[in-house]
Amino acid sequence: MALKYYYDLMSQPSRAVYIFLKVNNIPFVPKPVALRNGEHHTDEYKKLNPFSLVPVIDDDGFVLTESVAILKYLALKHNVPDHWYPRSDLQAQARVDEYMNYQHLNTRYNCGMIFQQLVIIPRAMRAPVQWPMVENARNRLETVISQLDSYFLKGNKPFLCGSDISVADLLGVCELMQLYASCEENIYESNAVVKAWVDRVKERTAPYFEESNKIVNKVRGVYAKQKEAQQNAKL
Repeated sequence: MALKYYYDLMSQPSRAVYIFLKVNNIPFVPKPVALRNGEHHTDEYKKLNPFSLVPVIDDDGFVLTESVAILKYLALKHNVPDHWYPRSDLQAQARVDEYMNYQHLNTRYNCGMIFQQLVIIPRAMRAPVQWPMVENARNRLETVISQLDSYFLKGNKPFLCGSDISVADLLGVCELMQLYASCEENIYESNAVVKAWVDRVKERTAPYFEESNKIVNKVRGVYAKQKEAQQNAKL
């Protein structure tokens, strides 16, 4: 049976897995889950994933619910090119794992916090933005951007974990692109090393990167109009 992939492309890790599947020509049955409509909270979906999150894969009855585990599983099962998740070099594999463990409370947490506060909370919950939380996340993210530059991309490495792209790069760039939806991309674009890395990942994953980010671009347009209206109201 074909792999079933449950996702919402507004979700950063969902986009990372989607791009990986597409770039590597891994066939799958798309199973979109509209988070904005609460489809992840239905009883039917909770039977599949009791955590009510995306992405999820169902590989002929084998269900996996965490993006990092999904990417590693798919890379190993489908024997994709070794640079995605190295099998032949233990140290190279450890470098990919190093970033994927780092990102949870750094890149992912802070990008997600900014997006949640600027987009999700005011639109979905009709609640005011908690600006102290936004500023704290921005400050922490500036540290993350510096660490991406000085540690993961140290020595003019073209990608986070070495000379070629890996699943770590997909996760990292998809998180940073969430800032684009909330008009906050300048946080990473101000760092030339990090911006160049983001551009390389986009180029290597074309055309699927842009395909997966259509909804991000749409949300950015809506948010930009909302900000403009708020600014005009203050005049």
